[in-house]
Parts: sequence; C-alpha cells; structure tokens
Amino acid sequence: MKGSNDSYGDILSEYRSYLTLECNLSDNTVKSYLSDCNKYFEFLSEAGADPLSAGYEELSEFIGRQASEGVTKRTQARIVSALKSLYKFLCTEGLVREDPCSRIEAPKITPYLPAVLSVDEVERILNSVDLSRSGGHRDRCALEILYSCGLRVSELTNLRISDIYLAEGFIMVTGKGSKQRLVPLGDPAAKAIRLYLDRRRTARITSQAEDILFLNDRGEKLSRVSIFKMVKAQAAAAGITKEISPHTFRHSFATHLIENGADLRAVQQMLGHESILTTEIYTHIDSSKWQSSVLKFHPRR
Repeated sequence: MKGSNDSYGDILSEYRSYLTLECNLSDNTVKSYLSDCNKYFEFLSEAGADPLSAGYEELSEFIGRQASEGVTKRTQARIVSALKSLYKFLCTEGLVREDPCSRIEAPKITPYLPAVLSVDEVERILNSVDLSRSGGHRDRCALEILYSCGLRVSELTNLRISDIYLAEGFIMVTGKGSKQRLVPLGDPAAKAIRLYLDRRRTARITSQAEDILFLNDRGEKLSRVSIFKMVKAQAAAAGITKEISPHTFRHSFATHLIENGADLRAVQQMLGHESILTTEIYTHIDSSKWQSSVLKFHPRR
C-alpha cells in the first residue's frame, strides 16, 4: 500500500462514512478531520510509510512538525483527536492490530473565551440596522435570533420556515450531529421574524430555498460569510470596537442568562451542549455572583 493514493482515498472514503454515520459528527468536524488525516497521509507518503504500518514514532514526528510550523495548540489538539478517531476506525475494521495513538496526548489548551457584549451593546447593534434599506429587516431578524436564541452561525443559516412555531413560541434547531432541540422564542425575536416574513414574500426565491428563512439577494440561502460580514458591519455602525463574530452573540446570550439567574442545565439544553462542562466554559460570570448565590442558599449560611 506504500505511496498508493488510491488506497489512501479508499481509507478516507470509508473513514468519512464512519464519522458521518456512526459517530454522527457535524459536516464541519468531518471536513476538518478528513483534512487533518489527508495531511498525515501525505506526510507518511513522503516518508515512505503508510497508515497501516505507522507507529508512535511517525505520529510523534508528524505532530511535532505541525507545532514547528506554528500550528496553534488548539489546532494541534484537533489533529490529535482526528488521528485518534482514524486509528480507532482502523482498529475496529481490523486493518490495524495495535493503536499507535494510545501514547499520544493532545497539548493542554486554555479555554477560549470570546468577547462578551453587554446588554446595552447588543441593543446598540440591533438598533443600528437601517430597516429602510433592502435586506434591513432580514439582517435585524438574523441578529435578533443569533442573540435571543443563542444559535451557532450554521444553525442560523440552515433555519427553515417550517422550523418556526410563532404561535407556540419556539423554534426547532438542528445542531451538531443533526441533533434537534427546542429553543424558546421571545417576543422581540418573534416580532422580527413576522416583519421579515412579510417582506420575504415578495422577494426572489429559488426553488431549492423555498423553506430557508434567510435568503440573499439572489433568493438563495444566506452564507456563513454573509453573516460574519453582517455582524462586523453592524458592530462598526454601532460604534462597538470589540473584536466580535456571530459566536459572540451566542456567548453573550449564555452569559446574560446565567447572570440573571438561569439554571445551568437549562442553558445547556438551549445551547445544545453535550456536556455541562462546555456550558460552564461559556458562562464565565463574575465569581462574586457565584459566591453570593451559594452563600444565599447555603444551609449553613
């Protein structure tokens, strides 16, 4: 199999199916893992080795090369995760007898905590949208849902009209791994959706995007890049100097909920987190708030 691109392609094709069907990973994670493994295969090919015979030494050298080339620790950790997943698959399929990743450890990384917007800053961004221009109500609605529902940008762009239940007051969100969750819809978000839908009815809509909520000027699904540009533009219009992204709204949403006394488990469900530890990272509120809350309800206060 040494140096055989066809064989590498076969492995990656089967591995893709494994990640998608058995691991139920998101499209973005699958793409990242496949890209990491493809780089690993190219490295092995240059070294005259192959993934079925490679051992700890080859893995360590490959990961070490990534670090020497300036790859961040967070990306290194993802690469290690991808390779561990790959060799778990190869072992399960009986293509490899021993897992060479068993001694490989991912680098320690500190939790990434993006900027948090205050409630006032969120309001300023929302109010900065010019509703008289074409696309104004769409942009206001998208930003409102990003914050009010704490959605990931991919969840926002994939949101369908059939997922919205205005009368009942919730939306159905399809998150990572195609897992669905219900998210309450507040009055401001519901109002923004109604106003946007009134204008959307007269817009150009392609047949493939009839049920997609957010459309571009061509009547197609609004892209992730468009959402990023929208956020940057409205932050600048509102005079916000913080470095923010669509994810900042999600992070701010969670932080504000916790600061106002929301239950951590409820926030976990709304965000669609598998582990509550992830939710705790997102909700890095002032320790004094935790302290006062604990002391208030402690049985020995």
